[in-house]
Amino acid sequence: MNTTKPWREIAIPHSDVLEGTFQQSEFAADLSAVHSGKATREYQDARAFFDRTFITEGMSLLLTSVANRLNKKGGDPVMQLQTSFGGGKTHTMLAVYHMATRTCPIQELPGVGRLLDQAKLLDVPRARAAVLDGNQWAPSQSRPKGSVVVRTLWGELAWQLGGDALYEKIRESDVQGTSPGKDLLQEVIQAAAPCVILIDELVAFIRQFEPGKSYPGGTFDSNLSFLQALTEAVKLVPDAVVLASLPESIIEAGSDHGVTVLHALEKTVGRVQALWKPVATEEAFEIVRRRLFETVSDLNSRDAVCSAFADAYIAGGSSFPSETQEARYLGRLKEAYPIHPEVFDRLYEDWSTLQGFQRTRGVLKLMAKVIHQLWKDANTDLMIMPGSLPLYDGNCRSELTQHLNQGWDPVIERDIDGERSETRDLEIKETRFGSISAARRIARTLFLGTAPSSVETKAGLKGMDRGRVLLGCLQPGQASATYVDALGRLVDRLHFLSATGDKSQENTRYWFDTRANLRREMEDRKSRYGEQKEVQERIATEVRKLAAGSSVFEGVHVFAPHSDIPDDATLRLVFLPPSKLYSSQDKKLAFDAIQDYLKNNGTRPRHRANRLIFVAGDDAVYHRAVDQTRTVLAWESIVADIAGRKLVVDRLQEDQAKTALTTAAGGLNGVFRECFKWLLCPVQETPADREIKIESFTLHTSGTTLPQAVEHACTENELVITTWSAIHLRGILKSLYWKGDQLSVAASRFWDDSTKYLYLPRLRSQGVLNEAILRGTSSRDFFGTALGRDGSKYEGFQFGKAVFSIDANLLLIDPAEAARYEATIEPPAPPPPTGPGPGPTPQVPPGPGPTPPPPVPNLPTSFHGSVQVAQASFKMKLQDIADEILLHLAADPKAQLKITLEISADFPSGASQTLQRTVSENAANLGFTLKEWE
Repeated sequence: MNTTKPWREIAIPHSDVLEGTFQQSEFAADLSAVHSGKATREYQDARAFFDRTFITEGMSLLLTSVANRLNKKGGDPVMQLQTSFGGGKTHTMLAVYHMATRTCPIQELPGVGRLLDQAKLLDVPRARAAVLDGNQWAPSQSRPKGSVVVRTLWGELAWQLGGDALYEKIRESDVQGTSPGKDLLQEVIQAAAPCVILIDELVAFIRQFEPGKSYPGGTFDSNLSFLQALTEAVKLVPDAVVLASLPESIIEAGSDHGVTVLHALEKTVGRVQALWKPVATEEAFEIVRRRLFETVSDLNSRDAVCSAFADAYIAGGSSFPSETQEARYLGRLKEAYPIHPEVFDRLYEDWSTLQGFQRTRGVLKLMAKVIHQLWKDANTDLMIMPGSLPLYDGNCRSELTQHLNQGWDPVIERDIDGERSETRDLEIKETRFGSISAARRIARTLFLGTAPSSVETKAGLKGMDRGRVLLGCLQPGQASATYVDALGRLVDRLHFLSATGDKSQENTRYWFDTRANLRREMEDRKSRYGEQKEVQERIATEVRKLAAGSSVFEGVHVFAPHSDIPDDATLRLVFLPPSKLYSSQDKKLAFDAIQDYLKNNGTRPRHRANRLIFVAGDDAVYHRAVDQTRTVLAWESIVADIAGRKLVVDRLQEDQAKTALTTAAGGLNGVFRECFKWLLCPVQETPADREIKIESFTLHTSGTTLPQAVEHACTENELVITTWSAIHLRGILKSLYWKGDQLSVAASRFWDDSTKYLYLPRLRSQGVLNEAILRGTSSRDFFGTALGRDGSKYEGFQFGKAVFSIDANLLLIDPAEAARYEATIEPPAPPPPTGPGPGPTPQVPPGPGPTPPPPVPNLPTSFHGSVQVAQASFKMKLQDIADEILLHLAADPKAQLKITLEISADFPSGASQTLQRTVSENAANLGFTLKEWE
């Protein structure tokens, strides 16, 4: 009789796991939150923290060293924690923090008393703690602290250790941003001792300092000098210790500058690696158990379950992996209980290799969701195994798939654990499989073991062998033959499961992939496409589709050579060719290409460089875009060959090919949006600049079309001016054009210059300039205007009067010069007086009563005028009409004017395309309601 109990009857999860109320953030230790008193109880309270913390070997060594140091019995003064992402650096620093700053006796901290006994220490002095978290501050920001304002790391350190009093000792260094030096730091630390200084995310802070630049937080060099001085000063204070965390990989360090910072800090802080060991898989067993489960009290039942598993493996012999035949495997089962060791092995050996999957924190987050769902579903497995994972639950599934390439959700839905999956269908039709969920347990096991990059094992073999599949799903009392039969059936039925060799052999390997079986043909065809003509042409076509519809740029050029881009006043967006990709680490290719476009127009020099803005592909994404394009081309050829009967497949495979083509083609838009995300704009700060700078802006890759993203970036960063004010125009004219005795400039010259010189604003069109001029002419603040100049006389001079049209030769005059010139003009004779002329005053006969009011004259209430304007003098005539007629009519505040200008132009030989475009554009900018060509 089988007396083994399911895991849920022996190991009870913590209440927050049971209720699903755990927060992901609880798995992310936050040193600053604890220091400020804002963390959750599990991290804020020292007893609760150590109650759920398994003291690993590495943590044990470090805590012992800190305890010795605070007791002035040796110990390392400076320690550097350097592990992989999610390796427990911050959690270990929290253990030191709580041991040093606890409010309870040291013996009440679970596990710490044993360490002290081993180190032959009676107690650990309570110490002051300073927490310097590099993610909390920016070098350019000052931080108010009490009655002072802190600017630098050393200012923050002094204030945390001793408030205003200790801060005053280094106030001068803090204000000036210079390192206070070893002696002064020793004095501050000595005054605060015993003390612990915890420095977390140091690279994140230091890499923000650009070499050669000064910030309120100091300089790059002064911060390195401070850290060097700090390490030297702490060595001289026997009961002070510094712990600093650094990332292990250059990927976490970020940019090239971040890597440089990491290397510099490694040399500055020094490495004490002997004190630190990453969490081993066996240690992870206890970490996860403590955090997620209550203490197992029924050890006999636990041991019975583990022994049943070990016996089943021994009985199966070579059907299971070799490690299961060793006596110590029973010990692993007990240590990992209620989670099967194979779950930990796959997560720590396979999933932890994925970028972003955190060794300890990632496992905790995943298993908390798995346990909650299994408990809710009344799972009765003896242990939580790979085959137990509830991939049917979206929360559990996403916790894994978020670390994988796209495409796994349909694989899980269709082949592994969906409501209508093939595995469920097989179990319904075959009750011997369904009674033990054999198909789904196999599929889940294969997913966990092979989904990370369609795993290549250490032996260089792809997938999992049959023995490891059985290890992940078979429970004591079940027949392995049932699982072997189910595995063979799945190979025949599943669309995304592949196998090598004969599926009847034990050494056959199995793996899941996002590619259906027909993808093998696609991969072969895909390999025929390099980056040759077909791929380049398809990429250009897709980018043209993405870029279509711009309302700012009249010309859009995709991968065009500079000889094909006209040198005119049209605003143009140029997509750099794929050979000129951009990355934040390597900008040279793209920048050199832009310089070439700006200087050359084929064999001739380019003059209107300020009409070009560029978009470049991202170097890191472009190869994925090429891969996606090659995939689409391969699927297109497969679908075409199926239709032409050149490739014989069944109907299901034909549908799969069409679906795969639709999916792949649908992904082109997204990958090209993600790729062509760099907007590059050439600028010069002043006319004296000889060097052309290229400013880069990241385009939003979601929520908008590419033209909308480009236009938003151009307007947001004022790369293209669509609406301009007269005050800005006046400012540029004053600084660059109105000089000496040259106090007027032709508007056409400024427009021409703005299309050429990169230090001038890039206006969307000449209409933007014209509108600014029109708005500015009605005021005396910006400029006067004239239609020309004859010696010292300005023809058609106006100042403070609105101009209604812009002449090609219109002069813009410095307002002071305009006022001076206006004073020299003879004022016009005053108008004749209105009313009756001289004569005898009419006599009103006297009479009784008040004098009656004079009769109200019968005044006209409207005016209508029409005039023919000669072509030769229309500019002057229109200005005269505005001055002599319209201004007088508008002088009456009650007057309501309606002005309609009708234009009829005939062209016996036909109007050119250039003329049509120019007139239509200007008419639209000027608000014409009727602008038709016939």
